[in-house]
Amino acid sequence: MLGRVAYDVTAVRKHFPALDEGAAHFDGPGGSQVPDVVGEAVARTVCAAIANRGSVTAAERRADAIVTEARQAAADLLGAQPGGVVFGRSMTQLTYDFSRALAKTWQPGDEVVVTRLDHDANIRPWVQAAEARGVAVRWADFDPATGELPAGAVTGLLSDRTRLVAVTAASNLLGTRPDIPAIAAAVHETPALLYVDGVHLTPHAPVDVTALGADFYGCSPYKFLGPHLGLVAAAPELLESLHPDKLAPSTNAVPERFELGTLPYELLAGTTAAIDFLADLVPGDGTRRQRLQRSLTELEEHEQALLDRLDAGLADIRGVTQYGSPARRRTPTVLFSVEGIPSQVVYERLGAQGVNAPAGSFYALECSRHLGLGDTGAVRAGIAPYTTVAEVDRLLDGVRSL
Repeated sequence: MLGRVAYDVTAVRKHFPALDEGAAHFDGPGGSQVPDVVGEAVARTVCAAIANRGSVTAAERRADAIVTEARQAAADLLGAQPGGVVFGRSMTQLTYDFSRALAKTWQPGDEVVVTRLDHDANIRPWVQAAEARGVAVRWADFDPATGELPAGAVTGLLSDRTRLVAVTAASNLLGTRPDIPAIAAAVHETPALLYVDGVHLTPHAPVDVTALGADFYGCSPYKFLGPHLGLVAAAPELLESLHPDKLAPSTNAVPERFELGTLPYELLAGTTAAIDFLADLVPGDGTRRQRLQRSLTELEEHEQALLDRLDAGLADIRGVTQYGSPARRRTPTVLFSVEGIPSQVVYERLGAQGVNAPAGSFYALECSRHLGLGDTGAVRAGIAPYTTVAEVDRLLDGVRSL
């Protein structure tokens, strides 16, 4: 491609003070390391004069600008409308809030669809809301041999009584990426809405919520180099139709009606900084949205090359079992076990070598059970924007040493 700039992982790594400790971090799916500019933005904001949002004092105007900038940055990242970006403590908290708001209109005989591929944060809030309203829950199963969730496994469950379909854009356990546009097209032929968990996809690929067809798209900045909070993007007009429980004096404006209490301004500033950092992973001109698309496309290619190396290396190690299919398109995530060694022990032994690859089900409880791994899961290794070839080889050497 003319004018293409290669992904420079060495330059990227210089911005991550945490890497100076020397560990190889394959724990990004649980929360990425943070670049210096994010920490600086958080510190600068929390130490500045700040107040509740307003227009009278400089402190009020600063708070208002931080929120406005963060909504725009999130919108640029996701291809969403800034007026439809809702911030909250976590994606889990926001999903519970939206499940309660949406369930107010559900009636006995209605149905919701959830999948066994998902993180529990996109299962349990809907299951519990359905139970409270006397609504049926229908389960979509994935193929445990390949880790794939065919669109038909979801769309085959739809009916004119379906009110909500919850599905992940990428499995946090296997990396599997279902065909969300195909699922969305079928969902929107019914009265249902589509709630997409984008927590594990957003750090690894360009996202366009309109192209995906998601009515709601949730993600977590701390998974894409930012601070600990969550956000959900939806069309403002859809949010206008929902009426969550809230305090009487709080505004009824959208999206603020969904944000309970004062927002964490320092974390929003850190989120904007993280998105700006992602936009500049690969140098170039253009709008922030254009730069994000270019940088994340290059990042996806870089991470895919590392994933291919990791897949091939694990496949050559006797006694290692990988879950899901390496041949399938997925985010750079590997789930594996070592014959005769409990996964927790593998995790501990790798950790002793400075390789952070934790073990567990990582809240993807239904997925782990469907794979036959029970509640304990297996070892998960996730590749991040700062991962190098040398670190992949270090992980492989660590597994071989077992």
